[in-house]
Amino acid sequence: MIIKSAKFEISNTDVTKCPQGTRHEYAFIGRSNVGKSSLINMLTQHSSLAKTSQTPGKTLLINHFLINDEWYIVDLPGYGYASRSKESREKLKYIIESYIMRREQMTNLFVLVDSRHKPQKIDMEFMQWLGENGVPFSIVFTKLDKLGLNVGKANIGLYKQSLLEYWEELPPIFESSSVDGRGRDAILGYIEQLNKL
Repeated sequence: MIIKSAKFEISNTDVTKCPQGTRHEYAFIGRSNVGKSSLINMLTQHSSLAKTSQTPGKTLLINHFLINDEWYIVDLPGYGYASRSKESREKLKYIIESYIMRREQMTNLFVLVDSRHKPQKIDMEFMQWLGENGVPFSIVFTKLDKLGLNVGKANIGLYKQSLLEYWEELPPIFESSSVDGRGRDAILGYIEQLNKL
């Protein structure tokens, strides 16, 4: 797939104010600081489309980016940022869950997982919740450029093992790096397939 245009359309905290219409939406979510904005910028080849930050938990809004005037990438707030207040965490949880559960245009949720870590309880619980609610999702392992080949494969293998304790079948899995562009063609190819359905 060739990305000819990518432009920011709207930010909000209310799912009812998301763009109208029936365009496919591909939402990206993960723990704070997983490299979500960097991945979106790598996929679209726009260095500053999604705002990257050294401060974890910077995305607090549902951000819509219109791609090729045909479909949307949606940047969702990160989950599990511990140093937020309980009230702030509850508010973010509500924003995330209301988008995921109520947005009919969401074709697929890409759950980003930092490949440098062994399976994290918060990621496993989130994916379990998606499965229980029948949410279509796939997993994108990020930051693979920061690891040797064997370490990355071992960590991904541990995640697969952990998931298969609960699942009969694994969701689609992608390996990525926003630094060297790894995974770009595979993720965009998958989106292209889903756009045709």
